[in-house]
Amino acid sequence: MNNKYFAPHGGHPGQDQLLTDRAVFTEAYAVIPKGTMRDIVTSFLPFWTETRLWVIARPMSGFAETFSQYIMEVQPGGGSDRPETCAQAQGVLFVVEGTATLNVNGTTYTLTPGGYAYLPPSSGWTLHNQGHAPLRFHWIRKAYEAVEGLDVPDVLVLNENDITPTLMPGTDGKWATTRFVDPADLRHDMHVTVVTFEPGAVIPFLETHVMEHGLYVLEGKAVYRLNTDWVEVEAGDFMWLRAFCPQACYAGGPGRFRYLLYKDVNRHMPLRPPGAFRDI
Repeated sequence: MNNKYFAPHGGHPGQDQLLTDRAVFTEAYAVIPKGTMRDIVTSFLPFWTETRLWVIARPMSGFAETFSQYIMEVQPGGGSDRPETCAQAQGVLFVVEGTATLNVNGTTYTLTPGGYAYLPPSSGWTLHNQGHAPLRFHWIRKAYEAVEGLDVPDVLVLNENDITPTLMPGTDGKWATTRFVDPADLRHDMHVTVVTFEPGAVIPFLETHVMEHGLYVLEGKAVYRLNTDWVEVEAGDFMWLRAFCPQACYAGGPGRFRYLLYKDVNRHMPLRPPGAFRDI
């Protein structure tokens, strides 16, 4: 089956549109609907040409704690020879529209929709749009948490369409995850996967766990339980879930419900110095 990937195109609503939307921002979760991703909220980055982006997550108190996530839009001829300015940052790219020419330490790769790249810190990568149509891709960034005795992960360049999804046991194939990284590879401190639910599939309990999540809906629609609320989400929406935020979903159909998922993994929890929890 051909996979679908929703991408924002910007623009502005007309003056006759209602102000009411589905945007929600709470202490436990946030929902950023596709309708908020307009021209007026785009940003720009140093050393990128013919490029704009939507920032849908960034580290800040009360919101994302471990990662940032951008939806990049690069016009033909645009790109960057110095895309990452933070030496500690690792990145994941996931292409949803167009074609990217990625160069990593002298090796050139072509990324088409479904294309995935893991880029370790200081990997010396560049990216350009050498095609004739706009390029749109997700860029997820996290400061790498090095551990003595573990090497830094290798560069990975893959495509979702070449990977057999892992089926969740006991779901008759209705719930599956496309994994780009071996879960047993402890060099990695974050995972970015694609989760797929067939119509009628559910997460049948309120997951409550330490991993922070970013979820961008690539295809379809569903009803998601976030903390104490039920919210409707559809292709193009983004959800941020704080650690331990209760979560579950029901994919009502008529088509598949699919999202790009970020989570932090495989590291000890940071501890404060002795006495930091006591009142002074």
